[in-house]
Amino acid sequence: FIQELISRTDIVDIIDSRVPLKKASSQNYNACCPFHQEKTPSFTVSVRKQFYHCFGCGESGDVLKFLMNFDRLDFVDAVEYLAAQQGLT
Repeated sequence: FIQELISRTDIVDIIDSRVPLKKASSQNYNACCPFHQEKTPSFTVSVRKQFYHCFGCGESGDVLKFLMNFDRLDFVDAVEYLAAQQGLT
């Protein structure tokens, strides 16, 4: 269920609704990292891999980990949030 939920969710949509992303290439978006202070963008979101990574602080993961870190949700709450977004129970 978790893998299906992650595969149905577009990580770019979730992150862009919280951190404004700028298109860097056809498969990547960039922004200043929301997890540490920086002046130039080192936070990358990959469309193809559905994964984010910050080259400044090393924070990385999938959409569930982003929600857990950014929205300060526990695992179950992050899963329930994504499931509600996708219309799953």
